Amino acid sequence: MKAVEIADGIYWVGVIDWNIRDFHGYSTYQGTTYNAFLIMDDKITLIDTVKKEFAEELIAKISQIVDPKKIEYVISNHTEMDHSGSLPRLMHKIGEDKPLYCSKMGHKNLSRHFSQKWNYHPVETGDKLNIGKRTLTFLETRMIHWPDSMFTYLNEDKILFSSDGFGQHYASMERFDDEVGDEIMPHALKYFANILMLYSSHILKLMDKVMQMALPFDMICPDHGIIWRKDPSKIISSYLDWCHQNPKRKALVVYDTMWHSTETMAEAIAEGLAGEGVDVKPLSLRHCHRSDIMTEVMDAGAVIIGSPTLNNGLFPTVADFLTYMKGLRPKGKIGAAFGSYGWSGESVKLINKELEAMRFQVIDPGVRIQYVPDEKGFEACRELARKIARALPPA
Repeated sequence: MKAVEIADGIYWVGVIDWNIRDFHGYSTYQGTTYNAFLIMDDKITLIDTVKKEFAEELIAKISQIVDPKKIEYVISNHTEMDHSGSLPRLMHKIGEDKPLYCSKMGHKNLSRHFSQKWNYHPVETGDKLNIGKRTLTFLETRMIHWPDSMFTYLNEDKILFSSDGFGQHYASMERFDDEVGDEIMPHALKYFANILMLYSSHILKLMDKVMQMALPFDMICPDHGIIWRKDPSKIISSYLDWCHQNPKRKALVVYDTMWHSTETMAEAIAEGLAGEGVDVKPLSLRHCHRSDIMTEVMDAGAVIIGSPTLNNGLFPTVADFLTYMKGLRPKGKIGAAFGSYGWSGESVKLINKELEAMRFQVIDPGVRIQYVPDEKGFEACRELARKIARALPPA
C-alpha cells in the first residue's frame, strides 16, 4: 500500500498487519495497523515507527515521498516495540546522530531496549519543537498506558498524534473514520476495554489537562487503526463515557463446564435474569475469547462466574479469565459465583475470593451443586438470579 497524504504535507507511512490474531492475549481477529506519520517541513519529521518485522516497508513508504536520509527529527511517542521496533533500522538509514525526541521515561526505556548511543532529546509537557512553518507541542501522558507515553500536537494543523490513545486493532485499506463509518466504534470500545480500562482515572485527568490547554482538534492520529478526522469529538466523548464505566441493567454469565452440569446451572441463572427484565448474556469460555468478554464487562452491572472444581481448584479457562479481568480492574460491578463439583467443591469459594480482590460487590455466597443439578438446585440458581436482578440498577 502507498503512503497516504492525510493533510497538506503530512503523510501516513505506517503498515497494515493483516495476519496478527493475538496481541498480548487480546484477540485481533481483524488484524491491526502500526501507524507512523511523516511531516514535510523545513525540518522533515517522522512521528513513531512500526514493528521490527515491517521496518523495510516503513522505509519504502517514506522513500515514496522523500529520501529517508533527509529526515531531520524523529519523535517516539511510545517505546513499546510495536512502535519502536524499527528504530534501529531507521536510525541506521537516516543517520545515528539525528535528534530523537521522547519523554524522559522514553529515553530511559529506549536506552534499555537498544544499545545504540542515539542523540536523545527528552521532553516534558509544554515543550515545543519548531520544524519550520509548523510547531509541535509535547504532552506527557504517563500510564496511558506505559510510563513513557506522550502525545505530540501539531499546532498549525490542529492534529493530535495520540500514540496508543484513541486507537483500535483494526486492519483495513481505509485510513479514516468517515470511510469506515460506525463499524469502527466496537473496535475502539474493545481496545479501550482491554488496554486502557485500567487507566481510566489517568485518562480523565488527562482530559481535564487538555481542556485547560484549550487545544482544538481537527484530526486525531493514533498509532493503531483509523484516523479520526470527521468528528474527533466523537471518540473523545466516548472515552469520557467509557472511563466512568456506568453500569447498565445487564449481567454476564461467564462459565466453563466439564460434564455440562455447570453449563445447565449457567442456563438456569441466565433464564432467571431474563425473567427479571435483565439484559443477560451467557458466555462460554470455550467459545468466547477473553478480550471479547471484557468488552461486554465494560457496561455490565453484574458478572457471574461459573466453574466446576478440578483438582481442588478452578477450571483452567476460568482461572485464566479471572486473572485477565483482575489485571484490568473493572469498577462498580456486582459479582457472584456458581459451580458443580464431585467431591471437594472449592471453585465457588475461590471465585468469590478473586471477585472480592477486584472489589466486586459479592452479594451471595454462591451456588454449589454436587454432580448433576436437580430441581432444587435449579431453583437455587433462579433465586441467585433474582437476588442479582434486585441489586442491579433499574432499566
